[in-house]
Amino acid sequence: MTCFEELQRRGLIAQLTDEKEIKELIDNGNATFYIGFDPTADSLHVGHFMALCLMKRLQMAGNKPIVLLGGGTGMIGDPSGKSDMRKMMTKETIDHNVECFKKQMSRFIEFGDDKAIAVNNADWLLNLNYVDMLREIGVHFSVNKMLSFECYKQRWEKGLTFFEFNYMIMQSYDFYKLYTDYGCNMQFGGDDQWANMLGGTELIRKKLGKDAYAMTITLLLNSEGKKMGKTEKGAVWLDAEKTSPYDFYQYWRNVDDADVIKCLKLLTFVPIEEIEEMERTMEGADFNKAKSLLAYELTKLIHGEEEARKADAAAKAIFAGSGDSENMPSTEIAAADTEDGKIGILTLLVKCGLCASNGEARRLVTQNGIAVNDAKFTDPKGLVDLSEPVIIKKGKKVFHKVMLG
Repeated sequence: MTCFEELQRRGLIAQLTDEKEIKELIDNGNATFYIGFDPTADSLHVGHFMALCLMKRLQMAGNKPIVLLGGGTGMIGDPSGKSDMRKMMTKETIDHNVECFKKQMSRFIEFGDDKAIAVNNADWLLNLNYVDMLREIGVHFSVNKMLSFECYKQRWEKGLTFFEFNYMIMQSYDFYKLYTDYGCNMQFGGDDQWANMLGGTELIRKKLGKDAYAMTITLLLNSEGKKMGKTEKGAVWLDAEKTSPYDFYQYWRNVDDADVIKCLKLLTFVPIEEIEEMERTMEGADFNKAKSLLAYELTKLIHGEEEARKADAAAKAIFAGSGDSENMPSTEIAAADTEDGKIGILTLLVKCGLCASNGEARRLVTQNGIAVNDAKFTDPKGLVDLSEPVIIKKGKKVFHKVMLG
């Protein structure tokens, strides 16, 4: 099975140009390709991981990845798939986020001579002369055509700023710059990036002639990524300080039955033949086995095998009713925050990070959503005795150990 065929069988390819040429480049290890990451936070999240998996998969087949960090485009913000303008960040914040991204990516992608490289589009975008940019690049873009794209139509009624309107031109220029300076012959991105990506391919061919053969593939990266990694507490981060390995494991252990095969295909390196066999034969309890496999494999990729083993053992112990809480997420409550070792349930839920506010905690308690040591806790004015460690259960799937510090 070729690399291109595996991408197809895993459901990664949504649209592409020049299929024959793309297939030959990828299968022969001759693709130098890029994927862009705008540094909107100080950690990558689950939505980014599909792109990282793709880069690793292609690198393993002999192709060369270019990680494009959007230190320049991040100062504007992409309107694609958004209903509101992205919050503007300072250059210092963007630079900090870029460094955080680099550090995290190095755990998945092999960087070095003749391997992967990371570049920052701030290095060329921030030094552009505006008039020169309009004369050399802007003349190749039709405003009428740009306004026909869905990414702009979605924002038209709410108001699309000229600031954001430039994003397509800047992203297209990125591909042109990577093609001319780094020999980048292919770009990958989510299906909501299709218009921006086509702009880059067309710019190269208009500027350099039809013999300049840049190619485009869009994947299920962003459309699927937006569905993944969202919880009631926010994003599922790859940084262990933001999302613990146990919580990360539990997120994947609790995916819907309908999504588990898709996630195994898109996000893991479990052999595709094994996943397809599971897909053909899976029923009943097999779904839980598949979810455990998904959770273990992804936690191992992100946090290492030891953390994956701990999270797996804790989850199995909890759901088996053995009471083993050694590796369960936990919080220590200062004695000063209690009265004779007791603390109000609402305050406790907020301090443990299980609820964002007292109001949310009150609703959860009164709606029978909280148990303490397996006993339903329904009194919002009730106190929890911490003279011994207790296990709080939120809903059916979230467990948390609490003790006095």
